[in-house]
Amino acid sequence: MSGTDCLSNYSAWVVMYCLYKNLNEKASTSSAEGARWMSPDKLKLVTVLSIDGGGIRGIIPATILSFLEAKLQELDGPNARIADYFDVVAGTSTGGLLTAMLTAPDTNQRPLFAAKDLARFYINHSPKIFRQKNLIRSKIASKLRMVCGPKYDGKYLRTLLRRHLGDTTLDRTLTNVVIPTFDIAYLQPTIFSTFELKYRPAKNALLSDISISTSAAPTFFPPHYFETKDENGRRRAFNLVDGGLAANNPTLCAMNQVSQDIILGNDHFFPVEPVDYGKFLVISLGCGSNRNRRYCAKAVAKWGIFDWLFKNGTAPIVDMFNSASADMVDIHLCVLFHALRSSENYLRIQYDRLTGSAGSIDDSSKKNMDRLVRIGKRLLDMNVSRVDLETGRTVEVPGVGTNAEQLTRFAKLLSDERRRRQNELIYSEARFQNHAW
Repeated sequence: MSGTDCLSNYSAWVVMYCLYKNLNEKASTSSAEGARWMSPDKLKLVTVLSIDGGGIRGIIPATILSFLEAKLQELDGPNARIADYFDVVAGTSTGGLLTAMLTAPDTNQRPLFAAKDLARFYINHSPKIFRQKNLIRSKIASKLRMVCGPKYDGKYLRTLLRRHLGDTTLDRTLTNVVIPTFDIAYLQPTIFSTFELKYRPAKNALLSDISISTSAAPTFFPPHYFETKDENGRRRAFNLVDGGLAANNPTLCAMNQVSQDIILGNDHFFPVEPVDYGKFLVISLGCGSNRNRRYCAKAVAKWGIFDWLFKNGTAPIVDMFNSASADMVDIHLCVLFHALRSSENYLRIQYDRLTGSAGSIDDSSKKNMDRLVRIGKRLLDMNVSRVDLETGRTVEVPGVGTNAEQLTRFAKLLSDERRRRQNELIYSEARFQNHAW
């Protein structure tokens, strides 16, 4: 193994240690049935859900999540929700919206949305978020608007998120969340993470502000500005755009954020004790891409700004950035889990055959949204795949089965872990009571 490989594996090992060490810092508030946080030595699995960015294509992971939650309900009853089973939920852009919807509490301290309602939410509201009029006029007007401002004003999206998320702040989520954004005032990522709040209380922003920010795709929506106050009344200003500029696939972002949290708060965390990588269970969901769409240098050399931003119903420069960011994370995790003989603990579900309007991040026509739902369902029946570093295409993993079969297996693992934690809690409470007597 090369020095680079060793360093990469060691860095990931440190991240894992930090994640385990931090698990007992936050107790779940998702009711007695929720995901339980226990000391690292008592954890069998550390569960992570990650959702990519992709605009309207968020319908695809929403459809996948509906299937997963249905499987969990088959095992644990109709009240089972995604937030009950994952120690960390991470999401970027449209994935950040899904993260907020899955983890924000309602008045009964249960998740605001069931997974089965996510795709319907997109279908009902996307035509007003990405408002389209006459097709030909709309295309011309969109290009003219993009000369002097964003394609959409974002007013409906802001109003919608304010209405549903209200005054819910980051510290009230039902499990830990990590949502990337990008601050254009400092030209650096700003990560909203529940792990950070004890060190940076000024980041305890409204979930609505965080969601608006992470989905503010440049050229499509305006940047989002808001302020927060820390416990001493000091103000902090945020000037934020889409988190996809930082990490369109936020899986490693979440892990690194936890690592940074520990490093900042504890100067004596070395030497690090050995860690069991088998405890790390990850489901990573993409929003689809088109590997068949190829560009050649000679043709692209003639492109102007409009071609980079608007070409055949897609935004090539946005797609390129998002695909590159997401694939690099996927490739790293595939290599890491394979090297640690834990490939069965990592499931990446991504559709790489989007064509036509399905590849758009803002085509909110009923025809296209229905097509995205069908793609999500079709993806469940496809075999598990991995990205080939040389070709950039996804290749089937032999002998693993379909995505639906793997999600069913993961649902059983998640259910068993949740039940084990509940039993451990009951046992610990009984032992404490006996000791008190």
